[in-house]
Amino acid sequence: MSIEAIAAIGSPFTFQASTALAPQPSTGAFQGLVDAVGNINEQMRTNDKAVQAMALGETGNLHEVMMNLEKTRLTFELALAVRNKTLEAYQELMRMQV
Repeated sequence: MSIEAIAAIGSPFTFQASTALAPQPSTGAFQGLVDAVGNINEQMRTNDKAVQAMALGETGNLHEVMMNLEKTRLTFELALAVRNKTLEAYQELMRMQV
């Protein structure tokens, strides 16, 4: 086994000093949450239109409508669970003695 062969693999965790020390632009975590809620709302609107089209007989694909409804329900429940855990963490921090 040669040392060159091991060195050729390299490490996925390479450190680049020039980019690590440069200030990184903020991605806006709160804006990401607002966008996620907006996406869930848009999914709900799309599903409402699909259910109306199904009820009027314009669409014959019941399976696709039901899968989209379930996907949106699960996404909403996940967002609600994240919100509840965040609220619990905030309340726990507020109860801490200083």
